[in-house]
Amino acid sequence: MSYSVELHQVGMTFGATRAVDDVTFIVEGGEFFSILGPSGCGKTTILRMIAGFLQPTEGRILIGGRDMAGLGPNQRPTAMIFQSLALFPLMPVWENIAFGLEARGASKAERRRKADELLKLIALEGFGDRMPGELSGGQRQRVAIARALAVEPQVLLLDEPLSALDLKLRQHMRAELRALQKRTGVTFIYITHDQSEALAMSDRIAVMSAGVLQQVGAPRDLYDNPATPFVATFVGETNAISGKVMAVENGIASVETGLGVLRGRAGPGVSAGQGAKLYVRPEALVPGAGGDNTLSASIERIDFEGAFALAHGRFDDGAALIASIPSTDLSSAPEIGSRASFGFASSHAVVLPDG
Repeated sequence: MSYSVELHQVGMTFGATRAVDDVTFIVEGGEFFSILGPSGCGKTTILRMIAGFLQPTEGRILIGGRDMAGLGPNQRPTAMIFQSLALFPLMPVWENIAFGLEARGASKAERRRKADELLKLIALEGFGDRMPGELSGGQRQRVAIARALAVEPQVLLLDEPLSALDLKLRQHMRAELRALQKRTGVTFIYITHDQSEALAMSDRIAVMSAGVLQQVGAPRDLYDNPATPFVATFVGETNAISGKVMAVENGIASVETGLGVLRGRAGPGVSAGQGAKLYVRPEALVPGAGGDNTLSASIERIDFEGAFALAHGRFDDGAALIASIPSTDLSSAPEIGSRASFGFASSHAVVLPDG
């Protein structure tokens, strides 16, 4: 059985810097859990505290229900994969994989057997006698994962392991990592600043900003139901329109804006009379007037992205508009330099308090 990981009111301070502030969440055993946020938000600090490289300033970390206070990395049921991979260049692949077993006193025959077993698991059977320099970037990534799995951790910690790969290889490795996690059943805690990466792979995601946990949820829930303005803008593209809440009825907030009265689902803490923003995703905007709401903007450019095109425009108040148009509907795309209208349903927008 894979172990759960619990953080209870965990904080970390470096001198005058508050890197992690009162973070609480639970990762279930066997879950693929990602921590998502921009550089400097505290996500790697959290990972290093779970691994035992750092001791939290306050709070508790439990792995498999056991308090990890005072236990170093070699005393925890975890393994960590760093961004650099750190393979030994003068060691063949199988010895790289079995390195942790040698430190535990396993015989050469046992180490080779385990390495070959893991090479089969990562679809590199027969590659054991090659040197790391003879492998592609994706293959080296898989070897690093196999080396971490060789010591049979209950929790695997991954610190932005795909960031050095090119786009196509990153997309391929996402699918491989997800499939490998499902095959092994090991709890994965994955650090990334790439929201598309987190959305594609994770069972659940914790979104961090400036050391503060903003929201934890399934990828679709974070995307459709952001709880804070930071989550609304960081997880995916969105249009943010400022205004003042006029009324909240049956879960729908009416917002008076410089573009007219707009309506969307009332998010947490929304009440009449307060400043707020309405957030609507680019794909929710349909060219032409329609739905419960209509926006009008001057179109500045159209970016063709393959499966869809992005129409970029400007509202009368100077705020930016972005609308997604499927490639199959490009005949309905507005002309550059024209004035265009877009409609959207209230159910496809969310209203959140300012700040």
